[in-house]
Amino acid sequence: MTTAQKTKKETDIKTKVKPKAKAKTKTSTEVISRLRIRVRAYEHKVLDQSVRQIMDTAMRYDAEIEGPVPLPTEIKKYTVNRASFVYKNAREQFEMRVHKRLIDILNPSAKLVEALTNLSLPSGVNIDVKMI
Repeated sequence: MTTAQKTKKETDIKTKVKPKAKAKTKTSTEVISRLRIRVRAYEHKVLDQSVRQIMDTAMRYDAEIEGPVPLPTEIKKYTVNRASFVYKNAREQFEMRVHKRLIDILNPSAKLVEALTNLSLPSGVNIDVKMI
């Protein structure tokens, strides 16, 4: 390879490399508030009905919704001896599954928040609400 070919190859390589892009900055002072609702239950059917009820309420007030996002199911396993002392190898296993969903409501209005607080959901459904 001659020196002319080497320099041509080096210039080709240099032209292919793109300079680093500048970090984008937010020009507007728009603040997006979020209402993050995390719903948990042992039964997935009851959980889905509750999520549907929350989404219907949010739709009624023309809210922008992201979700429901299914989160990983939390599984708690318990191993118990069937009998004490003699039959040590005879054991039973039990498990509890906690199903979870996540709903984000963008720019919630005061009426929507009031409607969500007055919402009656079935027992066994746990709700965590955060403002982000």
